[in-house]
Amino acid sequence: MRILLAIFLPWLLFFTIGRPIAGIVCLLLQVTLIGWIPAALWAVFALNDYKTDKKIARSMDDRSS
Repeated sequence: MRILLAIFLPWLLFFTIGRPIAGIVCLLLQVTLIGWIPAALWAVFALNDYKTDKKIARSMDDRSS
């Protein structure tokens, strides 16, 4: 579901993953039609990094217990 959010409303995705300043910058970028594509790509990459960070944190928690 978040991948669709990253493509259609990239700025909102940043708020859902806890990066509000990046969300505001992304919204400013998305205001222009040309900026929509870089904003969507940026959001998809940020979502990928967020998922990777969550997996690493989960594996570290498993390792410590």
